[in-house]
Amino acid sequence: MSSSEPAASADASHNPWHARRYVLRSRFFRFFGGAYELRDEHGRLCLYAEMKRFRLKEDIRVYADVDMREEVLRIRTESILDFSGAYDVEDSRQHARIGTLRRSGLRSAFVRDHWQMLDPAGQPMAELQEDSLGKSLLRRLIEFAGEIPLVGLLGYFFPQSYALTRHQRAVAHYHQRFNPFIYKLDIDLTPDAADGVDRRLAIAMAVLLAAIEGRQ
Repeated sequence: MSSSEPAASADASHNPWHARRYVLRSRFFRFFGGAYELRDEHGRLCLYAEMKRFRLKEDIRVYADVDMREEVLRIRTESILDFSGAYDVEDSRQHARIGTLRRSGLRSAFVRDHWQMLDPAGQPMAELQEDSLGKSLLRRLIEFAGEIPLVGLLGYFFPQSYALTRHQRAVAHYHQRFNPFIYKLDIDLTPDAADGVDRRLAIAMAVLLAAIEGRQ
């Protein structure tokens, strides 16, 4: 575990960062904004994320429970309605920025998704990239042809997968499940045996991927 990451509590069931595998899923009945649950591999709720409604600047809050009694993370950008900018991730308990997630705008829009994970000093520490170039180009072709009846539905048959790498070695994998109604993302942090990546940033990355996918 990185030195800046919160230490695990004695009771792992109350520590949202304890799991090595998570499943993120959107809430189906939701209007004017996105809401997401993160559960561990045993189905226990770990975190709840919600996008603030009617905001010109993206503002996502992550809570310890669905009642939103305790905020643990905040993800926000100074860009107005721009999904190609940089997103600061703050620890709400410590009131401190723990890193930044920066999307490569044009590259992500036309080739394949690419992100940089930066430490609090703004130095690159890891990068995330969508899976094979061929699949990513096919997905974008389907998106551009989405106005043609039924063509847009083909995108559901090509769920996205991503690899987060540090020093050219995979430390996490994200895989979208095939589901045309509810967004589901499997998060596998087991490759990061040395805990070189702050677990909070890895989770924030998953929430952003879900939020952006839901807006495209």
